[in-house]
Order: sequence, then structure tokens, then C-alpha cells
Amino acid sequence: MKKPAASLADSLVFDGLVTPEQLARVQSETKRTGESFTGALRRLGLIDEKRFTSFLSRKFDIPEVEVTHQVIKPEILKLVPEPLVRKFQVLPLRKIGKRLVIAVSDPLNLSVLDHLRLRTGFDVEPMLATDSELRNAIEQYYGIKSAMRDVVETLREETQVAQRKQVPKGEADREEIRVEEAPIIKLVQSMIEQAEHERVSDIHIAPEKDKVIVRYRVDGVLREVDQYPKDSHSAVVSRIKVMTNLDISESRIPQDGRVQVEAGGQQIDLRVSVMPTIHGENVVLRLLNLKNAFVSLEALGMSKNDLSKLRLMITKPYGIALITGPTGSGKTTTLYAALSQMNSPDKNIVTIEDPVEYQLPLIRQIQVNRKVNLTFANGLRSILRQDPDVIMVGEIRDKETAEIAIQAALTGHLVFSTLHTNNAASSVTRLLDMGVEPFLVSSTVMGVIAQRLVRRICEQCRESFKPDRDVIEKVQGVGQEAGGDGTVAWYRGRGCLSCKKSGYRGRIGIFEFLVPDDELRSLILKKASSSQIEEQAVRDGMKTLRRDGLEKVASGITTIEELLRVTQEI
Repeated sequence: MKKPAASLADSLVFDGLVTPEQLARVQSETKRTGESFTGALRRLGLIDEKRFTSFLSRKFDIPEVEVTHQVIKPEILKLVPEPLVRKFQVLPLRKIGKRLVIAVSDPLNLSVLDHLRLRTGFDVEPMLATDSELRNAIEQYYGIKSAMRDVVETLREETQVAQRKQVPKGEADREEIRVEEAPIIKLVQSMIEQAEHERVSDIHIAPEKDKVIVRYRVDGVLREVDQYPKDSHSAVVSRIKVMTNLDISESRIPQDGRVQVEAGGQQIDLRVSVMPTIHGENVVLRLLNLKNAFVSLEALGMSKNDLSKLRLMITKPYGIALITGPTGSGKTTTLYAALSQMNSPDKNIVTIEDPVEYQLPLIRQIQVNRKVNLTFANGLRSILRQDPDVIMVGEIRDKETAEIAIQAALTGHLVFSTLHTNNAASSVTRLLDMGVEPFLVSSTVMGVIAQRLVRRICEQCRESFKPDRDVIEKVQGVGQEAGGDGTVAWYRGRGCLSCKKSGYRGRIGIFEFLVPDDELRSLILKKASSSQIEEQAVRDGMKTLRRDGLEKVASGITTIEELLRVTQEI
């Protein structure tokens, strides 16, 4: 049944499901990440899931199944241990005599079928399901809600048993943790597994007066996924603290931790923040998928003109490049994309960050540590004694850091950093407000990128529609400015299983790129206002955030509602 990946790849191109260029991109990704051909193809979103599943069904002569329409009996689910279900992404459907029918999404992985035969003692018969439907079904039967039900029942039973025991004073806390450990481990792991599958950036565990609410942030927007009883909350928090080596006996002060875990076959870096509130400790877990840590410059979403400016900027021998925007606007992703592009053995690149989110090969990375007075400014002074070619400062927060960064640029170093301002022009005036001399800003700043992230319309449920007249007027002519004929093809997401009925899946950046010319430098020397600097930059050809966003609306990438959500009123 198994065919070589090359044969599968050729068939995909022959059937017109992917282009040769897309095929080359997938093959490059498999070499870079080590994942399977089908896994990389799905992750990159280059093919419709249902069409791909139908193609695989014909190619390997395996029947298709819609797992969302299946009603699976509990005794069938118990035939395959949950760790194997999650590890191999399979789902037992039914048993017919000595045959066990299972749903799979990757027919190339025959070792999974062999392993299940040995573990279950049944002849395993595969059926093909789409990857997203299979993952959702697994979460339905084995996920957080199922785990929560098991936790509540087990906790209550085992706590009653524990209370009947004579536990010596001072040992009670350890006994409680031992009793709670097994079901709580399952619950916390289920949260992380489900979050990884749904591309969650943050998990919020928020205690209320009589319950605890679990919310996921997906594509920048929070949504509630579950609630659990308040009496289970302390055990959940204790488990997370144990994972991240935090003090489980301390609940009066904030604590921060970090740990690397495996979820869904992926290595996930968890950053954990625990904070006391009036109803208990609030926990936020940030998930950093190490496989998806870096994107190429082309994948950021910049226009060809802005991308060429960025490529030119990173080839400069010295100067300061600033990335600006609020928290969660993708600044770190842009910085890492630029650093990855420059990274080579002949360059000494050093960063100082707070925190270090991803580890970059060949690059020396420093973590800010205020307990030992390792601040951005002090770290930057030490970096300058390390013979750097390129320096990245996580954030310029004060005059001292700004002046050292500027001195580094003046002495022949290429410096990248971030600021928290609303637009590109405001970054210039922010440096002046910090007390940096205008002539220093004018002579060193070679470019400022302001950015936001907007959600992409889901490709699985994308549909055309006709919007209201006022919306049409807002985008009038933008299609022509973007290089088209002036017409706009209006799209929106209908809402489907793949996007959790939101109509959006994934995000893309919108940008404004300010590159000072002689007139702009003259305005900086005169301490002009940010509005004056922005007006001159627009006259020089700068595209504002809203204009770039409107072009993406006109191109059918995002919606006007999403653009209005992240930018000022148009």
C-alpha cells in the first residue's frame, strides 16, 4: 500500500493539485523540519484538505470516512490507549470480529498500523479522514472536557480516601499533591495538546468566585473553551508550578517560569505567569512552537516595495532599524526573520532580549536579568566589547539605552530594536522625547517599520459576498492602487470546522515603512511633530498601516471588519 513520497509528489503535480514551485517549497520544508511530506503539505496550507484526502483515498485505495458523523462507543475507545491515539493521531471507530477499524490522515505511515496491531492484538483496517476533522474528533473524545470530567470524578473519590488517612502534620501538602497528580497531569497535558493543535498562542486559566474559566487566544483573539469546578483549581495550579519549578507553597506573590514540553509530536516552549487575584491564582501560559519559530521575509506579508526596502536595510553596514507596534503585533517575528536572513558564520550577531523567546543558531543571545542589574543598557555596553557586527536590542525603553544604541550605530554597527508607538513617525519623536539629540536621530535611523497583525480569511470556508455601500466607498480605488484594475473581489469566511466557526485562520502583517530622506531628516533636526513627519513621509511614497490593510482587503486576504479592529477608524 505504501508508495514513495516522490511518486506521491509527482502524482500531485500531474493531477494539478500543486504546482512544481509549491512542490519544491514542501520538499524544502521537509528537509528543514524533518516532518513528513504530507505533514508539511498540510501545514503550509497549499492544498484543500478534502481534495487531498480524496486524492489519497484514490491513490492508496483506502475508503474515506467523515469522523464527525461517527458515534464511537466507550468500549471501542478503550481498545487503543490514549497516549497512542495522541502520538499517532489515530481514532478507533468500530470493531468487527478480529478487525479494528481506525481513522488515519496519513496513509504513508505504515509503522503506525504495525504498532497498533502489536499493541491491540487486532487486524487493523485504516480509513482516511481529513487531518482537521480527525484532530477535532480526538479532542472531542479524549480532550480537555473529557479529561476534566475524569479529573473531577477522580479528585473527589481520591480526596475522600486521602481525608480518611491519618496524614502527619507537615506531610499533608505532599499527600494532596500525590493524590491529585495523575488526573491533573492528564488535564494539563490535554489543555496543552489541544492548544497546540488549534494554533493557540496563550492559555488563560482564570478563577472566578465559584468556577474557573479556560480561554485560548487564537490569532490574537480570546475565546472561552471550557469551565471547571473551583475546588479543582489549586491542583491545576500546583501541577503547572511543579512543571515549571515554581514554589507551590507560595500563592501571595506573582511567579514566572519556563519549561519545554512535547505536545502533539511538537516541541513546545511554555512561558508561565502566575498572579494572585481575589479569587485565586490566575495563570497564563504562552506557547512557543519551536518548529514554527522562524518565518522567511517573504512570509511576513510585506508588499514587494516594502520588502525590497527591508532587504536593502539589512545589507547596510551600520545604522539603526526600528520595529514599532503594540504587544502582540509581531515585532519579534519580524526581527527574527531579519536576523535569520543575515545569519552566517562570517557575522557576529549578538542580542539582548527580555525574554529570549526562541534560540537562534550561531547567534549569541543574552537574557535581561534585573536581579543582577543586567539591563538593556548594561548588557548593550558589554555587547560592544564582544566585537559584534549586528546587534539586536529587545526594546529601547529609556534614554540611556537609546544613546548607547545610537553610539553603536555611529561606531559602525548595525542595530535592530523595537519601540512601543502607534505608528512609524511617532518612533522618531519618541526618541527625541527621551532626550536623544535630534542630529543623532537624524544621522543614525535608517528605517522604521510600524506593524499590526490581521487575521486571514479562512481558505476552507472563504466565500464571495457584496458588502454595504459605505464599506465599498472606503476601499474605492484601492484595488487599482495595489496594481489591479480597480475592482475589488469581496470575500469573507463563512465559518467552518477548520476555523472553529470564526471565519478566520492564521494571521498576516500590515506595515508602514518609513525611510528618512533629506527632507525628513531636516524635519527631524527641527523637532517637527509626528504628524508633520508622517505627512512628509506619505508625500515621499510611504504607505500607511491603514492603506496597506485596505490593499489586503481589496486582495481578499482579510476583511474590513478585521482591519478596523486593529487600526484607527478609516
